[in-house]
Parts: sequence; structure tokens; C-alpha cells
Amino acid sequence: MKNIAIIMGGYSSEIQISLLSGNVVFNNLDKAKYNGYRIHILKEGWFYCNENEQLSAVDKNDFSIEVDGQKVKFDAVFNAIHGTPGEDGLMQAYFALLEIPQSSCGYYQAALTFNKRDLLSVLKPYGIKTATSYYLNQGEEINADEIVKIVGLPCFVKPNKSGSSFGISKVKSQDELEDAIEKAYKEDDEIIIESFLDGTEVSVGVIKYNNKVTVLPITEIVSENDFFDYEAKYLGKSQEITPARISDEMTLKIQKIAKRIYEILKMDGFSRSEFILVNDEPHLLELNTVPGMTNESLLPQQAEKAGITLEQLFSNSIEMALRK
Repeated sequence: MKNIAIIMGGYSSEIQISLLSGNVVFNNLDKAKYNGYRIHILKEGWFYCNENEQLSAVDKNDFSIEVDGQKVKFDAVFNAIHGTPGEDGLMQAYFALLEIPQSSCGYYQAALTFNKRDLLSVLKPYGIKTATSYYLNQGEEINADEIVKIVGLPCFVKPNKSGSSFGISKVKSQDELEDAIEKAYKEDDEIIIESFLDGTEVSVGVIKYNNKVTVLPITEIVSENDFFDYEAKYLGKSQEITPARISDEMTLKIQKIAKRIYEILKMDGFSRSEFILVNDEPHLLELNTVPGMTNESLLPQQAEKAGITLEQLFSNSIEMALRK
């Protein structure tokens, strides 16, 4: 039996979603193969959460815990932290130093993909299409005329390093720009302002399954709101249609691009890419390396359509980590 730490929580606005994801992983772990331990990584400390929801401190020196007077060390870590420090490379680097295998990509890939501006800049020379963008850092002068001239209206104002659509606004007039920028700065001191892409939004998971890069069925996202925001993602204000209502030709095109991105970046573990289809051309919005694992989340839905149960998905992730 392998001891598996399921890390969840984090230091960002995504904490509650991460705790949900972590509990779904814990509840669907193959109990015949693994002893699962819920580890809460929080600003106020790192804790083991037992079956009675009681918390006890994690020893950060070797990432061990004490259970009934016995020291427990971990064979591998399942990473279910959305946002910092689980999705931006910090936890990945920590586990690399401790030589504990973990389920996500490496620390460099995590840091790169979590930074939307850097990710899009790295992929551009490979011919990956994206929206037109404008970068702004906190403290810099806001030149609304210049922003609108470059990206047009409507446009999207996004925190550069954030997930679950926290801090994102769709701006329809120049007057709304300043408030949207202030909202984004509440999540991050860097922002990205992108042109509006008018087209079908799709999401596609790419994972390493049985040691082979595998592209999952594509999900079409039809939001009841202006865009795929927090309400649409988690509160049922969207239709998520898997497989997407697109042609076989377009399906193959998206799958090929998503797989190519995974391979260009030398990814490992889970990834979920978001695209908008404009004039039959997929434009990349972002790539998530710790996608949601709740029952409502897209990647588990896609895996189910591919005939992969949650237990199989999580077991495979742990086995792939143990082989690293």
C-alpha cells in the first residue's frame, strides 16, 4: 500500500474549489492500492486533516505527518491546489527538492503556464494563434485610448496569474476600463487585456494515460452569462456539451494543436486548454495544469466520455508520478 498525500487549499481565491477537488480525489482513490491523506496547504499553515476533520501540523522539513504517534511519510503527492502555490511551480519545486514524486507537471512548466503572458509569448513562435493583447503592471499609467486602439472593444481584462475566472471583466465601453483594471489588480499586480474573440468556446484535456499522451473528448462551452465566468463554471450558468458540436475535421485540428502544445512545453500530468474558434481557426486562451476535479469540472466529464472513471483517472495519475 502506497501512502498518498492529496494536497488541497492554497493561498488564492480558488481555495474552496480546491478543497472540493481534493475531497473528490480522496473519495475516489482506489482504497485497495493507496492510503489517502488529505493535506490542507493554507496561508495559516500546512495541516493533515483526519476523518474527523481534525487538523494537525505537517513537518515541512520532510513533508511528513504524525498519525496515532507514528510518523507517516509519503510515496507520492496528488496535487489538487488551484492557483498558488500548487499551480505556479512552488509546490512542484519543493517536492523536487525532497525527491517526492507528484502528479503535476514540473516546476518550470507550472510557472510558465500559470503566467498567461509568458505562456502565450512562448507559444507564439510555434504558430499557436491567440487574441491580440496588451500588458499592464500595477503602478503603470493607464492609457485607455491606446488600449482600445490596440485591442478594440469589447475586450477582456484579466489578472495575469489567476484561475476560475476570478478578477476577469468583459469591457464593452472605454468608460468601464478603469474599474475592470482595478478589479483585476485585486487578484494580481500584472494584467493582460485581450481582444474579444467572437466564436465557439471549447475546452480540451490532455493527459498522460498509461504512459501515452492522450487527448480527451472536446467540450463545447455555452455560457448563459457574457463569458465563461465563475458562475458559469461552478454555479450551473452554462451548458457544457461533450463531445462538442463541431465537425470531425475541426475536432482533429483542435486535438492536434492541444497535443502539440503539451509536447512543446514538455508537459506531464493533467492539462486543460481553452480555445475560441474564429473562422475555423482555434485561438488559445489559456492552459490549466491543475484543472478542477469536482464532479462539475470539465476534465472529469471528458475522461468519463473517454470511458475513464474517476478512480482510473486518479490511479493513473499516481502511477505516472511514481514512474518519474
